[in-house]
Amino acid sequence: MASTQSDIPTAVRTPRAAFQARRNRLLSRIERRAVLLAGAPRARNFPANRFPFRAESHFLYLIGDSIPDAVLVLDPQSGAVLYAHKPDPDDAIWHGPSPSLAELSDSLGVSVRPLSELPDLGDADALPTHDGGSAARLLGRPVGDTLGDRQLADVLIELRLRHDEAAVAQLRAAAAVTVAAHRTGMAATPGCRFEYHVRAAMEAEIMGHAMACSYNPIVTVRGEILHNETYDNPIGDTDLILADVGAETREGWAGDVTRVWPAGGRFSSTQRALYDVVLKAERAAIDAVAPGVRYRDVHHIAGRELISGLCELGILRGDPDELFHRGVGAVFFPHGVGHLLGLDVHDMEDLGDRAGYAAGRARATSARDRYLRLDRDLQPGMAVTIEPGFYAIEGLLTPDALGDRADAIDRNVLKRFSDVRGIRIEDDVLVTQTGHEVLTDGAPKTSSEVERAVAGG
Repeated sequence: MASTQSDIPTAVRTPRAAFQARRNRLLSRIERRAVLLAGAPRARNFPANRFPFRAESHFLYLIGDSIPDAVLVLDPQSGAVLYAHKPDPDDAIWHGPSPSLAELSDSLGVSVRPLSELPDLGDADALPTHDGGSAARLLGRPVGDTLGDRQLADVLIELRLRHDEAAVAQLRAAAAVTVAAHRTGMAATPGCRFEYHVRAAMEAEIMGHAMACSYNPIVTVRGEILHNETYDNPIGDTDLILADVGAETREGWAGDVTRVWPAGGRFSSTQRALYDVVLKAERAAIDAVAPGVRYRDVHHIAGRELISGLCELGILRGDPDELFHRGVGAVFFPHGVGHLLGLDVHDMEDLGDRAGYAAGRARATSARDRYLRLDRDLQPGMAVTIEPGFYAIEGLLTPDALGDRADAIDRNVLKRFSDVRGIRIEDDVLVTQTGHEVLTDGAPKTSSEVERAVAGG
């Protein structure tokens, strides 16, 4: 059932004091000038036809508004100054009035000066932007590789890994709207003939709460395609719909949830059996989330539980522990169990494994672990996703791909589950002082809850 706007906090705004506190924490940790850019708008095909603008996430963390071309300069001696374009009177014709720089300064709680007064920043530390290199052009040098740039990245990682109260409020709002979107998608499915009908219903729910999608939605009957980007497949009564859809708040904070439901309203016996195996793996992984726990161990818990379930169904044969160590689980669960969540749906992955992997840790080369995006010890205030899955991917089931793991799979039993292409179950989890909180717990998840939701219950 679709939610009403009164049910959900749609317009949560972070107090400017929280942004001031974040800037002050950053200023206290740097020794040289640092610069963070909002980035530049991108044209679709001609200058006036632009893609929707979203500022760089590190800029949003410290300012909270997407201000095109703005430059935040942080000096440990003199503090923070934001440089922005003066309002263009002609813009008011097309876009309405814009705040003056003085009004912007008052609303943001930071000194704002005209972009034309921007000083030379060639010696400042900076991070790359994703708009075609505006940071490199501004500083007149490659950005991201100097010692100072790397140190700035490390400071921002330290600050952003553990979310403050304002950030948690944003994540809660994104989670609430994300849950509403999944409930709406389930309830809308009986009247939908194509994947894009379900997608439209889910996005309408998100937009109805003044939010946008935090990433390109995945809504598909081809659940074995991990990042499927098409929506034109017809929906059959025996299909499973996999929907990986999240909402993004106006300040840029992300929700990220995956649910799977039967298009015809009822799981088949084989679909239910595999669904329950994945759900058990997800719950075991969530139960393990707590301060001090290594995230890689959470990944391994999910993988072991999945293998045990597949052995019970007869799809895998052998000792579960031995199969786990051989990497057999990666045939059906090839990705990591999740990732950091925050201002980006894969938070801070613009900084690569520097953000996701603790010092001294590096990605493994084994099939079981090579796609794991996060290997840190969990701390209170961190937000992560937990998202194990089962996928029947033909390319991973060929003799060449299986190699010496082929003996572990009973092909005849696997054929009985041919009405399952892919199942992934994903939640957003906040690490607390004593354990964890599932922010997206309101999205139907047990097989019976999901069936009721598709029926409109």
